[in-house]
Amino acid sequence: MSSDNSQGPNHAMQPTHAYEVRPRKDQRGVDLISDALPFGRLWYGEPDAITNAIGYAKFYSRSHDAVIRVYDDAGNVIETHEHAGDFKES
Repeated sequence: MSSDNSQGPNHAMQPTHAYEVRPRKDQRGVDLISDALPFGRLWYGEPDAITNAIGYAKFYSRSHDAVIRVYDDAGNVIETHEHAGDFKES
């Protein structure tokens, strides 16, 4: 089995952060949920709640790859964003 180290020797060791953007049950914005966050979740209110949550996830994962999934009220994935970490050791 071969491994692609084209992005540096430490690329395979960098964890990918996974985020979920889910509507709140009280209909007051969205929650950004991830094990990568220090408190597990953040609340975002309107306006632009989803855009702000995605922006924060990309910023917080600037040194890691990230996958951000946006869910609707029924629990279906409606958007997926992939972010390649910008700051990697060489």
